[in-house]
Amino acid sequence: MPPVAARYFELCKPKVVSLIVFTAVVGMFLATPGWPPLSALIAGTVGIALASSSAAAINHLLDQRIDAVMARTRNRPLPSGSLNVHQVLTFALVLCGASMLILVVFVNMLTAALTFFSLIGYAVIYTVWLKRATPQNIVIGGAAGAAPPVLGWTAVTGSVDAGALLLFLIIYVWTPPHFWALAIHRRKDYAAVGIPMLPVTYGVAFTRWHIFFYTVLLVIVTTLPYLTGMSGLLYLAGASVLNVGFLWYAIRMVTQKSTPVADRLPMQTFGYSVIYLMVLFVFLLADHYLQNFV
Repeated sequence: MPPVAARYFELCKPKVVSLIVFTAVVGMFLATPGWPPLSALIAGTVGIALASSSAAAINHLLDQRIDAVMARTRNRPLPSGSLNVHQVLTFALVLCGASMLILVVFVNMLTAALTFFSLIGYAVIYTVWLKRATPQNIVIGGAAGAAPPVLGWTAVTGSVDAGALLLFLIIYVWTPPHFWALAIHRRKDYAAVGIPMLPVTYGVAFTRWHIFFYTVLLVIVTTLPYLTGMSGLLYLAGASVLNVGFLWYAIRMVTQKSTPVADRLPMQTFGYSVIYLMVLFVFLLADHYLQNFV
């Protein structure tokens, strides 16, 4: 990939967008007992991916000042000078426009509207206001990040149903322990730029306990697909194993004192949380078709 193209690709935050698109696609498959319409599947996936990439590029644009200070982000395209503001803004607007066009023409207005509001929720409301306003920024702003399976669902059905809201709830509750683990690891960076992340304002120990409490809540929420009849025993078994793993990390976070080994736990927990969500949605998908075709 040419260097300039690689920098534009970096604007899209491909790892984050991949997870977003994956949960949206699973939402499409869970929305119907059979296979989703091919047109909705392809156009919905492309449209949601473009919107997510646009939101990521806008995030780069709005956070360029703090990105230049934080060690994790100072080599991003804008702080490094490899792209300028005009290029990034144009790129973000083109992606947004293409996304809305595809979703309106080839999917439905509801999906287009919800996708647009999610884009604004993350790229503007969270990045510009919530991120800098409150230590609960990720809890409130997590609603935008939890939207993808709902967008996938509406792309197929044209409506927001109980199943879509349950998928939303799972990601919404998963987001705080996932992100706070990273925030503990990067707390010095956040403190340096005045971002009031929970470990900066209330300390690491307080944040670790919040990770534990939200993990317990996540265990409860992830049993709801089985309890409501949305999923069966395959999902329940898989979710239970995954939850034991997450709880194990959360318990270690609150019980182990600071040592070189314990200090690696936040990033280990963060890494596990990403695998957790992906595999959980795989179990949802596998169980869905097991129930419908066996």
